[in-house]
Amino acid sequence: MQIVHKTRTQLVAEAIREKILCGEIKAGEPLRQAALAQELNVSRIPVREALMQLEAEGLVNFEAHKGATASEISATQVAETFELRALLEAELLKHSIPNLTKSDFDVAEQHLLKLEKAMAKGDAMVATGELNTEFHNALYSGANRPQTFEIVASLNQNCSRYVRMHIMLAGGLETAPEEHRQILDLAKKGKIKKACEALKQHILAAKDDIQALLTKLEDEQ
Repeated sequence: MQIVHKTRTQLVAEAIREKILCGEIKAGEPLRQAALAQELNVSRIPVREALMQLEAEGLVNFEAHKGATASEISATQVAETFELRALLEAELLKHSIPNLTKSDFDVAEQHLLKLEKAMAKGDAMVATGELNTEFHNALYSGANRPQTFEIVASLNQNCSRYVRMHIMLAGGLETAPEEHRQILDLAKKGKIKKACEALKQHILAAKDDIQALLTKLEDEQ
């Protein structure tokens, strides 16, 4: 029973997360537990637990006398999160490349081909989800830095909304495939410094694009 209950909570969290990330639930919008439970055909308990999980991911806020709401989009959060990602992911890549085998690079290549196919179809939801994560993780798999990897995973989860915003609204669909290919090619050639710089630029360019978009949206309000 405990395993089933945990699985139900995870499924509810995934459903609500997807609604927030795709914009169906807007930033600042209340998350009514009763309504969500009815919509997802579950009791309030897994909904409550799922909202607490999403709070830890930075997607939900709990406020006194207001309950749960979808987190506000923040240009300040974008800057800090993406700058941390650039530093930490470059560290992972630096330590990983010397340990990657041909088989490891083949795995990364397969993930990238799937990612490029999704991008070509304009399937932003798929491309910015597991496929993007699997590609990057394949390149970091040789780092042997479990604590750094865990922090990076948390940062990536927290900025999922912004990554999708970049792909769908801020030009990432055109630039990301070429940037991913460049990072992989440099890593394959053992050009560690250049690969890390390309990775940093990839992440920081996304930050700049998203901040510009947020500024534009604020000006239009």
